[in-house]
Amino acid sequence: MRRLFRLVMALLRELADENAYQRHLTAHGRTHSGEEWRRFSEQHLRAKYARAKCC
Repeated sequence: MRRLFRLVMALLRELADENAYQRHLTAHGRTHSGEEWRRFSEQHLRAKYARAKCC
């Protein structure tokens, strides 16, 4: 049961971009802050919506 719970939590963290944010902090050598979260979110969303989708 615990394994299932950990799997579900890991999936939710990935879907909520928490894992990507942690990777961002590690890669840039920064610590968590509101300003850093905003910077990450803006970059992430800008990159996501810059890619054009066809039909």
